[in-house]
Amino acid sequence: MTATTHNLEPFERAYAAPPAPPEDLERRLRERTEELAAARREIEAVAYSVSHDLRAPLRLIHAHAQMLREDMPSGYGPESDLHVEQIQRGARQLSELIDALLTYSRLGEVELKRERVQLGEVVPEVIAGLKPSRQVEWRIGELPAVLGDRALLTQVLSILLNNALKYASAERRTRVDVGADADGVYVRDNGVGFDMRYAGKLFGLFQRLHRQDEFEGVGVGLALARRIIERHGGRIWADANVGEGAIFRFTLPA
Repeated sequence: MTATTHNLEPFERAYAAPPAPPEDLERRLRERTEELAAARREIEAVAYSVSHDLRAPLRLIHAHAQMLREDMPSGYGPESDLHVEQIQRGARQLSELIDALLTYSRLGEVELKRERVQLGEVVPEVIAGLKPSRQVEWRIGELPAVLGDRALLTQVLSILLNNALKYASAERRTRVDVGADADGVYVRDNGVGFDMRYAGKLFGLFQRLHRQDEFEGVGVGLALARRIIERHGGRIWADANVGEGAIFRFTLPA
């Protein structure tokens, strides 16, 4: 028996759904954008509410731990002191995490105040407010004037410069370069660096590439920097080698 093939193309064309008119596509896109905006607002509201609700019990824990330490008889010894200190340290770390989460959640509500910002003036101001635990060689190059929110861009540079100091290497003198080239504004350090295989996690919320006992932090700073730069319509990224330092770059629209 010979198989018979049929050309169904004319029928498929005849009964195919007509393309959606441009007005319908625009409506769907608008609805989808509104849904995403509503979802983000809801997430931010939940984060804000949870953070505020956590503050009261944290203050209570810290206060009672301090009272316990003051009332504790001296015969309990250093081990008891250590336990109380760990309780207070955990409360402080969680408090820092809440502060960072609040800052991150509020960023979506902040209206950008765009103005001409001289980054060459901002960087020395940020450095003057830093308190490094070791001697630092600062090498500041030419920096451009950009259009953006001065307070938020100052926060980005503060995060990047603090990051460079935090991950300094114990084996050599700390050096931090700040400048700009054809690829954007950069902050380069000669610290411990990181494995580029995990670079995708670097700017994620609560993501860390090093253990807490190695370097302190709550894993929000770089996520916040990324969100600020993206709200300006720019881009931020990093490159590094383990033991050889890291370089962070960001660009902003002209």
